[in-house]
Amino acid sequence: MRMRAWKMILAIVAPLWAAAAWAAPPGLESGGGAIVTEIIDGDTVVLEDGREVRLVGIQAPKLALGRANFREWPLAEESKAALEALVRGKTVELYFGGRRQDRHGRTLAHLYGAGESWAQGEMLRLGLARVYSFADNRALVADMLAIEREARAARRGIWGHSYYRVLAPAESGDKLDSFQIVEGRVLDAAIAGGRAYLNFGADWRTDFTLVIDGPARRRFADSGVDPQSLEGKMVRARGWIDSFNGPMIEITHPEQIEVAEP
Repeated sequence: MRMRAWKMILAIVAPLWAAAAWAAPPGLESGGGAIVTEIIDGDTVVLEDGREVRLVGIQAPKLALGRANFREWPLAEESKAALEALVRGKTVELYFGGRRQDRHGRTLAHLYGAGESWAQGEMLRLGLARVYSFADNRALVADMLAIEREARAARRGIWGHSYYRVLAPAESGDKLDSFQIVEGRVLDAAIAGGRAYLNFGADWRTDFTLVIDGPARRRFADSGVDPQSLEGKMVRARGWIDSFNGPMIEITHPEQIEVAEP
């Protein structure tokens, strides 16, 4: 029943995508056009020439895809169906704004279709993906974050499911080795050993922390952002939660942190 309802929605959404107002922005390099022949999941497609393309900058709910003991994420099938309705069998234009290939040999690109429609933007607008960026591929991340915020506020797609909810810092320790969005107030910002530490609790040895190393601090400086200026502010950070003096996220580029409120 759930999938039938989504297919009805997508039957309406797909034709609209071709006329959407997304416009390929300046600064990206064109990689030429190709027809999408297969959809692997909500953020990965195969082109007619055999290239596997990862939609850079987003992460869709994950399917098992034959992996042993892997539990499929909620709304993974719906996400795949949405991308299929948007681009399968259609000619898309690839655009690059950073690193062009990942460690698995997949092409990393933004996909634009007829009418300059933007696949990443549409998947985020539907609430069937979230922003997932890297230091070497930051083009359009600010735009994607804005679309994600709107979808989250409207509780579309994944944002209406508890699996994807934004965590409080105190909950982060239960989510080690997973990609999460954590929102809280920075109680203290300090520099030690060349790294910046944004602490969210009174005890930096056990409480949630954001860690920004030397190269990442230079990226912050290039973007005109001082990590220490975030002290006292409510921020929303995203990344993989690891354990280092308590739960932590390593921040490699400024777009991983949004100021939620002063």
